[in-house]
Amino acid sequence: MENGAKIWSFKGNEELQSASEKTVRGFLNLLMENLNKDDHRPTVPLGHGDPSAFPSFRTTVIAEDAIVDALRSAKYNCYAPTVGILPGRRSIADYLSRDLPYTLSPDDVYLTIGCTQAIEVMLTVLARPGANILLPRPGFPYYEARAACTHLEVRHFDLLPENGWEVDLQAVEALADHNTVAMVIINPGNPCGNVYSHQHLNKIAETARKFGILVISDEVYNHITFGSNPFVPMGTFGSIAPVITLGSISKRWSVPGWRCGWLVTNDPNGTLRKSGIVECIKGCLDVSSDPPTFIQGAIPQFLENTKEDFFSKIINIIREAADLCYDRIKEIPCITCPYKPEGSMYAMVKLNLCLLEGIGDDLEFCLKLAKEESVVVLPGMAVGMKNWLRITIAIELSSLEDGLGRIKAFCQRHAKKE
Repeated sequence: MENGAKIWSFKGNEELQSASEKTVRGFLNLLMENLNKDDHRPTVPLGHGDPSAFPSFRTTVIAEDAIVDALRSAKYNCYAPTVGILPGRRSIADYLSRDLPYTLSPDDVYLTIGCTQAIEVMLTVLARPGANILLPRPGFPYYEARAACTHLEVRHFDLLPENGWEVDLQAVEALADHNTVAMVIINPGNPCGNVYSHQHLNKIAETARKFGILVISDEVYNHITFGSNPFVPMGTFGSIAPVITLGSISKRWSVPGWRCGWLVTNDPNGTLRKSGIVECIKGCLDVSSDPPTFIQGAIPQFLENTKEDFFSKIINIIREAADLCYDRIKEIPCITCPYKPEGSMYAMVKLNLCLLEGIGDDLEFCLKLAKEESVVVLPGMAVGMKNWLRITIAIELSSLEDGLGRIKAFCQRHAKKE
């Protein structure tokens, strides 16, 4: 105590602060703070995966009516069971079983607050002293952030752009050891816009079986595909290796603010139950929060009644956006796109800094772009790929064209003089 001042014994958790800075939100907040307030042009948001603000991506009225009906029924003003209400779990089991060679039970489904809580639950369940988890690079940085919070060691395997961003399975085999508990895949891919083939997913399952690890398959973008590969759920291979599927209504229905997702055990052989993972999932949810009960109550109505033309409309918009982005990137010498997006909502593009003056890395590129052009793009370092960029394509086509035009002008202005 100095000069009579009290010395308090508490302080903030520095590990948590460090983890939060590495998330997509952390990087986007930094970029938004760098916008030029005197630029009266509309900001073009090419950095985040939330198209719900754009008229072309408004959700179906069937989903909106389902929410209203659930609220007005007065049946869902109560607390829900920690695993989720039975009608919601049953409808999700039926919805996912359409694509599987076996039928899921409602007991295989756990409702979560979006896909992010599903990630939290699984990494918490798997964390134990000395354990490690294999994550894709590039990937979704929330996995790294949550692993840091649970003291779960992270080991990265590369995705190969020259092979359509497939998993480097040789790297997985080199990384895995007796302390490896799981590997994560994201399909359709965030941030790469790739879609894995049936053959490649089978190889992933065989590799997981070889090392006795489970596969966490992040399928939040399920069925958002518009290329040569159809969406195949990883759960198809659950008889080879146990699979935990993570998903939500956020992306396919364009309602990320509704915060409802799921964690599903694809485990026809009962391995997860025998190993205690199922009981740990339930235990973790017992000490956590639930998605709003009325949202859970609305799930059966809009899962069962949403028309295919709603999904087709969204897919056609994103397909056109992928074509537009791929073509416009070809006009910018310092940026290349090695793989045309075929799924999700993103394109990964590579910066050639040798062609630019006064820009040291991808973060500096994005900070200057935000300040000079009011365009927000996610730096590749946010997803594990330094000197790359992730461009969101799920926005109005006119805004995407405007944003890509501004990026081209920015690159021309900063091009090295010959």
